[in-house]
Parts: sequence; structure tokens; C-alpha cells
Amino acid sequence: MKINWKVRLKHKPFLLGAFVLLLLLVQQIGALVGYDTTIYNERVTELFNTVLAFLVLVGVVVDPTTEGTSDSEQALKYEKPKDDK
Repeated sequence: MKINWKVRLKHKPFLLGAFVLLLLLVQQIGALVGYDTTIYNERVTELFNTVLAFLVLVGVVVDPTTEGTSDSEQALKYEKPKDDK
């Protein structure tokens, strides 16, 4: 698996997803060691976690080689993943 980290780390949606993932991990680790991470009440915390999970999904799934959150014109034409071999 080859990943161009220089490009990925300059892509704002990816950075947002990575930051939010870090927040979720800190929250999970806090819960494991007994630290209460409830924001306001459990319902609000669950909604907050759902929003964070969606932001992680968007940030990780986005094509970092294009501007914004769209795929490139070339990638839109693929019927299956491109074989680089």
C-alpha cells in the first residue's frame, strides 16, 4: 500500500478527520480508565459522537489529490480501482 503522506497531510478534510478520530480515541480511552466524558447528558454525548464519527468518515474517504471533497474526473470514470502495476 502506497500513500502520499505529503499530499494527505496538506488536505484539510483529511486533517479534520484525523483530529476528530484522535478526539474519539481520547474519549474512548478515558471511558476505559473510568473518566466520565459525558458532555451534557448521554443523549447529547451520543449525538456528538455520531457527528464526530461522520466527520472521520468524510475526512478519511475523501480523495486528497483533488480540491474539496470531490473525486477527480479520472477517478469518476473508473469502473474498478486502478491497477498501478
